[in-house]
Amino acid sequence: MTAVTSETVTDPLERALTDRAALIQLCLYAVDRARSAGVAERLAEGLTDIGVIPLRPDGQRFDPAFHEAGGTVPTDDPALDGVIAETELPGFTDHDRVLRAPVVTVYQLRR
Repeated sequence: MTAVTSETVTDPLERALTDRAALIQLCLYAVDRARSAGVAERLAEGLTDIGVIPLRPDGQRFDPAFHEAGGTVPTDDPALDGVIAETELPGFTDHDRVLRAPVVTVYQLRR
């Protein structure tokens, strides 16, 4: 199976969209590995400018359809059970399309 790259696409619009997708993936890779908070923030701002929005669902109710559980943190508060305590790795959407679900830590009631 041959991978679709900008070199294999002849339509200019398709080529631009293929290039855009590749650049977005490269930026997400860079955001994940940036050692400087300022660099990561600037990359995220640039992505936001083109419609790629970071997802940090802290405080929302965990939903496995939209979030990936990376771990749990114990709580004695029943109201917090199942609520996202922290985003470990932000997710991203490209307009309405999810590129990556956020990896989150979820409060879990002590038993």
